[in-house]
Amino acid sequence: MALKRVILEMGTGNDLHGGDYTKAAIRAVQDAIHHSSLSMIRSLGVDSKTMKVDVTIGVQQPSKVDTDAVKKTLPHGMVTVRAVKGGLDVPDSEGHDIAVIASAAVEVRLDLP
Repeated sequence: MALKRVILEMGTGNDLHGGDYTKAAIRAVQDAIHHSSLSMIRSLGVDSKTMKVDVTIGVQQPSKVDTDAVKKTLPHGMVTVRAVKGGLDVPDSEGHDIAVIASAAVEVRLDLP
């Protein structure tokens, strides 16, 4: 058997004030997973605890994402989260605030023949 990707969902999230990369990342993941249903996994009789979930978060400052906090928001599977350079920082015109935009890719893999 081999792990095969069966679901790929993308999402976008932001923190409009305060520059919180983790908040933006969590919102991006929630956006992604709310576009998907696990009905195929249920139909196959797969235990959702055994699926592998790989999350990639794109933000301008990846080191500022608390990947453990993001991981805790996923309801199923064996989850890994990594943050990479991406997303967008949008400073306000006066430079006192920053809007953080994060992108998320959520991949689900199952052990299939």
